[in-house]
Amino acid sequence: MKKYADIGLIGLAVMGENLVLNMESKGFTVAVYNRTVEKVDKFMSGRGAGKNFIGAHSIEELVTSLERPRKVMMLVKAGQPVDDFIEQIIPHLEPGDIIIDGGNSHFPDTIRRTKYVESKGFLYIGTGVSGGEIGALRGPSIMPGGSAAAWPAVKNIFQSISAKVEDGSPCCDWVGSDGAGHFVKMVHNGIEYGDMQIICEAYQIMKDLLGMTTDEMHEVFKKWNSEELDSYLIEITADIMAYKDKDGVPMLDKILDAAGQKGTGKWTGTVALDMGVPLTLIAESVFARMLSSQKDMRVEASKVLSGPKPEFSGDKAQMLDDLKMALYGAKLVSYAQGYDLLMAAAKEYKWDLHYGDIALMWRGGCIIRSAFLGDIKKAFDKNRNLPHLLLDSFFAQKTEAAQSGWRRLCAAALTNGIPVPALASALCYFDGFRSERLPANLLQAQRDYFGAHTYERVDKPRGEFFHTNWTGEGADTVSTAYNA
Repeated sequence: MKKYADIGLIGLAVMGENLVLNMESKGFTVAVYNRTVEKVDKFMSGRGAGKNFIGAHSIEELVTSLERPRKVMMLVKAGQPVDDFIEQIIPHLEPGDIIIDGGNSHFPDTIRRTKYVESKGFLYIGTGVSGGEIGALRGPSIMPGGSAAAWPAVKNIFQSISAKVEDGSPCCDWVGSDGAGHFVKMVHNGIEYGDMQIICEAYQIMKDLLGMTTDEMHEVFKKWNSEELDSYLIEITADIMAYKDKDGVPMLDKILDAAGQKGTGKWTGTVALDMGVPLTLIAESVFARMLSSQKDMRVEASKVLSGPKPEFSGDKAQMLDDLKMALYGAKLVSYAQGYDLLMAAAKEYKWDLHYGDIALMWRGGCIIRSAFLGDIKKAFDKNRNLPHLLLDSFFAQKTEAAQSGWRRLCAAALTNGIPVPALASALCYFDGFRSERLPANLLQAQRDYFGAHTYERVDKPRGEFFHTNWTGEGADTVSTAYNA
């Protein structure tokens, strides 16, 4: 074993354990520390026994066991614990040493921490790590950002342990300065929220409208995973449908319908609102989780409020094909909206984001990996300044081709009282995005009528604003302070 470790890791929970085992399997020596030091001893005598690990019982011991420049990675709960560990690590570092936050930190915190750590003479990386515990062990998607000078020191480790695509390219590359890595991970998680929600809506349609069993649904999802919808989430959904409890009853039927969340989807929606980006599908997926969590109230409402009883007498095979197209179309919109947010953030924070490379990072290892991420890479390779994914020929063609079945599916769901907030909002976004003219002219007239907020005219240049004295009782004074 080497005298000094290549990297140190704080936090031996599920992700931390699996990630260091991944590092060690790729030939790196890893020093490990956990606030509850008993976990260090348990790991060293258990999964880490006989392997190239150095157990540490203090931050100081961890840092002194590392080769220079020292690389200390944290996989701890986001928020105050990250700041607390930074303060504990800093006194033991030398100029040029690197602190790495591999948790799900909010990107403004990473911007702040990068500036702070650099002011002390050290380097900082905030990196998204996606793929869950299995991805951490076998190869996750890794999205690092922060102090650019730190990248050469960690590049070999990160790219060695990351997932690889078909040609061997690693699902890891430098994203950008300060909070860029964690921003990209946040958007990844937002898209993940949307993907999960539209799959859940498809499940409810299969179950409540088509009357399908979980075994039948398993076969459909398994088939879809070999077609356009080939993706990790479709794959695991097929597995979930097939899983039975000890009594032979589908495990899915025993799980309470109240969803949890850790906040990253909400962050994505909030940032989109702040930046003026219409991230409709992801926002609806967050609200759908919130509605599901109101379980007791929904039970009471079900006794008071009524709607149509789902009935289906049509062509089941056609409806399933329509459902597949609705999922596909909504998925395309979800990624397009996510990239719209990435582009807005790049302008806001002056990040030089490489959009095709981000698609490559998401192509393997991560939760939202799917077949058409390769097509996103091709779209930005073809036109690095592509303003919107739906304007690329591939995405325009595929979204248009999906819309007939998508419309029939949404109409059938709404007619039968089955909620499809994400599938329907994605379709509405598509229709709004392709509309040369929307009814916002009336909205602007209303704003000007009651608040003198002014409007632009179709017969005048953009940027010129006008006000009408609609009632004859107003004045020429206008209000522009609230123009958001």
